[in-house]
Amino acid sequence: MSKMGRMESDSHADEVTVLRKSGPPIRTVHKESDLVRAANRGDTIETNKKFGAGHNIHQAGGVSAVKLDNETEELHHDRVPLSLGRTIQQARQAKEITQKDLATKINERIQVVQEFENGKALPNAQVLGKMERILGVKLRGKEIGKPLGAAPAKPAAKK
Repeated sequence: MSKMGRMESDSHADEVTVLRKSGPPIRTVHKESDLVRAANRGDTIETNKKFGAGHNIHQAGGVSAVKLDNETEELHHDRVPLSLGRTIQQARQAKEITQKDLATKINERIQVVQEFENGKALPNAQVLGKMERILGVKLRGKEIGKPLGAAPAKPAAKK
């Protein structure tokens, strides 16, 4: 008997095992002519839409946008109120900051600031928090438009 023990396999002596490669590789077509050629050959064609490809976008809204596109009912995402846009605009003008300067200070694109001021942006607490710190005005909660102040004074500790 060998040191390895008994060598057994799953197959029997009268069975044949055939090894093959998997099907043809999946190719990405970039030209219209290649797409037509594949359709003429009878190949299966699958198309996919890539959301946000090639854009430097900080906010990811692709998944909820896909769900909204697939929905058949009249649904929509809530936008920031126009009053908030006016508040941002007034605070920015009071500090004499342009939209471009504000966008640079909060590390966002100019279009993001424009969308917030026009009331077209989706509410984003992170962006609003950055704007609050730069503009010095509350933009979230019940006290929108009030200056950012220090925390309320705590009562003195008793001795």
